[in-house]
Amino acid sequence: MTGSLFKGNFWSSDILSTIGYDSIIQYLNNGRKNCKEFEDFLKERASIEEKYGKDLLSLSRKKPCGQSETNTLKRALEVFKQQVDNVAQSHIQLAQTLREEARKMEEFREKQKLQRKKTELIMDAVHKQRSLQFKKTMDAKKNYEQKCRDKDEAEQAVHRSANLVNPKQQEKLFVKLATSKTAVEDSDKAYLLHVNMLDKVREEWQSEHIKACEVFEAQECERINFFRNALWLHMNQLSQQCVTSDDMYEEVRKSLEMCSIEKDIEYFVNQRKTGQTPPAPIMYENFYCPQKNAAPPGKATGPNLPRRGPLPVPKSLPDDPDYSLLDNYSLIYQ
Repeated sequence: MTGSLFKGNFWSSDILSTIGYDSIIQYLNNGRKNCKEFEDFLKERASIEEKYGKDLLSLSRKKPCGQSETNTLKRALEVFKQQVDNVAQSHIQLAQTLREEARKMEEFREKQKLQRKKTELIMDAVHKQRSLQFKKTMDAKKNYEQKCRDKDEAEQAVHRSANLVNPKQQEKLFVKLATSKTAVEDSDKAYLLHVNMLDKVREEWQSEHIKACEVFEAQECERINFFRNALWLHMNQLSQQCVTSDDMYEEVRKSLEMCSIEKDIEYFVNQRKTGQTPPAPIMYENFYCPQKNAAPPGKATGPNLPRRGPLPVPKSLPDDPDYSLLDNYSLIYQ
């Protein structure tokens, strides 16, 4: 387990490098971004659910659907409209629930942001202190090395002037050598002091880096757990919405099971019947025949109607082209 911890895997051999720390920060920033994306997803899904619920509610309440139906099927349609209304309300309620979950995710992100800010400020300070002390140490080292070179040159000058008879020049060289030795000692002390201070800063930075890694790792564990639970809860909410809708639709199915075709037909007949006697058949009547035609067997005859008199005998001869004979009746040719 130790090999996978932040504090054991984000170092660099370069004392000034922040590559390990930067990698962790980038990872945490990506985690925050992912939470923000899920938060926005929930808000958008909530808007969709709310719009769908309101549209479905408007459809259920304003759009006619079998409003002239009667009896058991009418009751089933009333249940249907009511349950569609309930489904619409449940989607609107789901939208409110999703917005609440989005708000919780936002609060969680902001809480982690504030917690991280404290650690990041400490790390920024120790990084600056480390860089500043490293620069001072390197400057002290350069100064120390230069003083050492100055001392070496002074010693060489003294050795070269050993054969000189001018005691005044030799005295100056000895004074310069003594001064250079003192400068070397002072620069050496300053250099060693800065090295010791850098080591203390380095130890402080390492300690804070470990603490930061532990804080960031704990935060990331908490974030992954929170994100996972939020997504799990979201799936449960959607599943519950399906179950709720199905329960409501089941009520419609139950009401349809109670719908009786025979009862609805009988109800319509009882409510709207117009009579049980059909109309009598319309009988054929020959315009020229004074006798009534007998009604077909088993059928009622129509009402008695006044008959025309017998056809007058034409005055023209039978061969007259204005007349023709058909079944012993004369028809006027038109």
